[in-house]
Amino acid sequence: MSDPAAAPLVLPPLLDLDAAAQADHFLIMGDHANLWFEPRQSDTLIVSFDNLATIDEGWPRGPWLSRRLAPLGHSVLGVQSHAKDWFRQPTAPALLRGLEERGFFRRFRRVVMLGASMGGFAALNFAPLIPEARVLAFSPQSTMNKDIAPFEARFPFAVRKSNWQGMPFLDAAAAIPYIRKAVLVYDPFVPEDRTHAARLSGPNVQLLRAPFCTHEAIRVLIKSGALQGLIEELVAGDTVGARFWTDFRARKSVPKWQKSLLGQAVARGHRRLAVKAADAILRAGAGLPDEEMVFARRARREALKQAKAG
Repeated sequence: MSDPAAAPLVLPPLLDLDAAAQADHFLIMGDHANLWFEPRQSDTLIVSFDNLATIDEGWPRGPWLSRRLAPLGHSVLGVQSHAKDWFRQPTAPALLRGLEERGFFRRFRRVVMLGASMGGFAALNFAPLIPEARVLAFSPQSTMNKDIAPFEARFPFAVRKSNWQGMPFLDAAAAIPYIRKAVLVYDPFVPEDRTHAARLSGPNVQLLRAPFCTHEAIRVLIKSGALQGLIEELVAGDTVGARFWTDFRARKSVPKWQKSLLGQAVARGHRRLAVKAADAILRAGAGLPDEEMVFARRARREALKQAKAG
């Protein structure tokens, strides 16, 4: 879920909140989080949030997805955490609230908060800090608090190292009624993501089911070329519709999606489907290096083995 740098980064000027609110390009460094602003020509601002994989890139790093968003022409404000803490820290919300109080977000006609997993949790949680902000969240958690979400047992090390006791911003579900519009993309075959999505549902929430995309649904959307159109639909209006689903058809050629589809088919005993899907993938991948098709051959063998045993 990271956004690898294609060229050395040039750090923007280091400013405080008062100066940043009037600046064209800035970096605010706080105790637990940073804000990095990249200006572009559009009157839309994308506020992107780090996720666990982003933090592994080290520092300096630009706003998450900034380079992939560049062709859209929208300005980007990166909310960057210093740790894998799900933004359960005082710095990030304080900085965002500080910019709002100084009128920074009023520069823009529309603000879209964007994040995946940990970043999706933060985008939903902090959206009420910015009036009229929309949210696009991929595989978000609603909370990692064990009492509220006992079904969630992933990322144990990072969860143990972060604070999941006490308000504010403990449960993103509490923020949902105060968000103008939220679009959530999740894989219904991932039990935890399905349950989080149910907790985050509401009349102002559009749930987009993305089967076989795994918890890293954002990667499949990027590889299938569907991310930019999805963002543009949310920028243009408050509903994601036909364009996204047309673009998303290309997921069938994405290896991560193919592997998940075959894995689910074999695990659920859909032997005939698994063999047919594996054959189609192998035909489409004819000419590719053998190691890139190992997963399809393995799934086909396992399905035939099940059929013989059954």
